[in-house]
Amino acid sequence: MKTSSLLQRVMLLLGALVFMTPFLWMVLVSLKPSHSSLIDVNPWSPAQWTSTPLEWDNYARSLTIRPFALYGWNTTKVTLLGILGEVLSSSLIGYAFARLNFVGRGPLFILILSTMMLPAQVTMVPLFILFRTFGWIDTLKPLIVPAFFGSPFAIFLFRQYFMTIPGSLDEAATIDGASRFQIYWRIILPLAKPVLATVAFFSFLGRWNDFMGPLIYLSSESNFTLALGLASFQGQYSTDWNLMMAASLVVMAPCLLFFFLGQRFFVSSIVLSGLRG
Repeated sequence: MKTSSLLQRVMLLLGALVFMTPFLWMVLVSLKPSHSSLIDVNPWSPAQWTSTPLEWDNYARSLTIRPFALYGWNTTKVTLLGILGEVLSSSLIGYAFARLNFVGRGPLFILILSTMMLPAQVTMVPLFILFRTFGWIDTLKPLIVPAFFGSPFAIFLFRQYFMTIPGSLDEAATIDGASRFQIYWRIILPLAKPVLATVAFFSFLGRWNDFMGPLIYLSSESNFTLALGLASFQGQYSTDWNLMMAASLVVMAPCLLFFFLGQRFFVSSIVLSGLRG
């Protein structure tokens, strides 16, 4: 093995160990007894894993001390409907920018991308006033409906990917009598599995872990999401860190599973999206 290759592997291994430290810290804390000290927690010390009995029942307690089944159902609804809305709307808009010629296409696309530079704090108050006018406060609608109006980043990814698909496919389908929507639905989308998986993954992460949105719009516990459920472990004077870490690991599991199942699509999508401007 070449020296350079060996050095690269060593550096990658060291980097992996560094990034694994917070995760192992969470696992160790989740198995600690209640009210145990967090000051000297060292996940790389074998003694920390063997000196005291590991309390595996913390996971069962963390999921039953709060109605996490209800939180999970609310989060699942918000996430799945949000993914559906964002994928459909953003792919349609991205297809229009990539395939249709209309007046102002370039400036309008730049305008859409410029909205990505606006901090969320700038639109927080106007959106709250708007949703309050609609009577949507303390419902899941503010977390779901906006997804059906597209996402600037997802529109950008779809547009860039669609531009890599040969236009001759559209021409052949048009000669066969296909409409614009049929070309989009039956030809373009089936060829865009990598970018579909990428947008779905980013949408899943954003909505599954969203804390600020539910915190602003939701007040009834029956509408709480998992992020608000995790925050409920933190009290004014004390925090059940072991239960919070146990519940956090359970909530994190779907994100890790989603990533490992679709990681090969993510890389190819990001690479192909940057081939053409």
